[in-house]
Amino acid sequence: MRKPYIAVAGNIGVGKSSLVNYLAEQYDLVPIYEPFADNPYLEDFYADMRGWAFHSQVWFLSHKFRLHKELERRGQPLVQDRTIYEDAEIFAAYLHRSRRMSPRDWRTYQELYQALQQDLEPPTLLLYLRCGVRAIRRRIRARGRPAEQDIPARYLRTLNHLYEDWIETWDRSPVLTWDTQSQDYLTDLVDRIAFHKAIENHL
Repeated sequence: MRKPYIAVAGNIGVGKSSLVNYLAEQYDLVPIYEPFADNPYLEDFYADMRGWAFHSQVWFLSHKFRLHKELERRGQPLVQDRTIYEDAEIFAAYLHRSRRMSPRDWRTYQELYQALQQDLEPPTLLLYLRCGVRAIRRRIRARGRPAEQDIPARYLRTLNHLYEDWIETWDRSPVLTWDTQSQDYLTDLVDRIAFHKAIENHL
């Protein structure tokens, strides 16, 4: 039987990192965080999405693939902040649809992604976090990452729509959806009990 591999998915600022911390402490899981600060293209990307979309997304794709394979080899129970699937099927797809990634770059990216994903073992549970754009923007301001402060609300709203469409078609593993705007597992006892009951059904 496979050891638990929980993937925490959702838009920027929905509370993925906080939940990864919580699950790691509660269930003795190894936490794996989004390599946000390591991407050398990110500031350029937010300043000029069309010019740097392909570079930034290929960096995330290659980094996530190496990380995914390393975690498979380690065989530990773990919880991950954003997976390779979201990078390719949400963020890169958005950049292509919004014409910030050229058709040629998109074809190259897709060929690489399709080749890589054939060698990936999916999570045992996908934990999808949902949150409204206003709350997301408040959280982004509060955590203060410089590269994120000027992200347009329209971009966050579009990503929310893409996530909702994506989660409807996800079939690689079971899904647990949690609304972080209306359900607070950290401070509300009733919500916390409901959350533990829901996730322990999968663990």
